[in-house]
Amino acid sequence: MSNNASRGLNGLKILVVDDSKTIRRTAETLLSKEGCQVFTAIDGFDALSKIADHQPDLIFVDIMMPRLDGYQTCSLIKHNKVFKTTPVIMLSSKDGLFDRARGRIVGSEQYLTKPFTKDELLGAISNQIN
Repeated sequence: MSNNASRGLNGLKILVVDDSKTIRRTAETLLSKEGCQVFTAIDGFDALSKIADHQPDLIFVDIMMPRLDGYQTCSLIKHNKVFKTTPVIMLSSKDGLFDRARGRIVGSEQYLTKPFTKDELLGAISNQIN
């Protein structure tokens, strides 16, 4: 990744929604090093209040979560007139066509398979903000 691309991430507010502490911590560490302001949420309900509080520029949402799954969370974000243009990237440990299609139906911009590499994570972000 060139310096120009990573400089573009500086100050970006990113919300990472995942019930896995490991994934939250990994994403937070990688993104903080790039100058992003990272917020995390443990599930969809937690995410909705964090979105309202912090108004992130981009949101990563895990699909498999208790209470409110990633599809429901994404759908709620996309039905909110304030946040419907915020890019949502789905995270999943399954790399299935069905999951990708369903992610698109609820309005997500992109799909990332876990575990992701630093380059995949940063690439997904620059795809959405450039």
